[in-house]
Amino acid sequence: MRDAALLGARLLLGGYMGIHASQKLLGKFHGPGLDGIAPVFENNGLAPGREMAMAAAATEIAGGVLTITGFADPAGPLAVAGAMAVAAGFNRGGGLMAARNGVELPVAYATLALTLAATGPGKYKIGPSIPGRLAAVGALVGGAAAGALIAKMVTSKPAPAEPEQENS
Repeated sequence: MRDAALLGARLLLGGYMGIHASQKLLGKFHGPGLDGIAPVFENNGLAPGREMAMAAAATEIAGGVLTITGFADPAGPLAVAGAMAVAAGFNRGGGLMAARNGVELPVAYATLALTLAATGPGKYKIGPSIPGRLAAVGALVGGAAAGALIAKMVTSKPAPAEPEQENS
């Protein structure tokens, strides 16, 4: 029963990471696509916005696939947790609830990801896990990177508006 529950949690989290990434990259599932999300990233201090959005989406896709498969565990859930920590910082102005673009969903996803990282994928997985010491180093490096991005967002000023040019 435990292994089936872990598989279900992995499928849920990994699937939602794929959907979340496709909103950014492709504009699917009512998402803005790269052209729509890039200015949002820049206004929150993550510049260049397009490249930062692509990096976020790549982290979500890779983390989601690794989480679903259980391959190289706990790399997938840790990648998801890092991306969602940055997303929570991104949504800090919306308060606690998702209805106001708050931190509710990123915090819930990060909590599930960290729970999966701590418990492991269970017996229904593909491939080996990462050795414990290497996983700990990866978690520290990923946590530091997420912390640096959050610090950058919290301390940055919005991007200056481009002056409008007159057509002659």
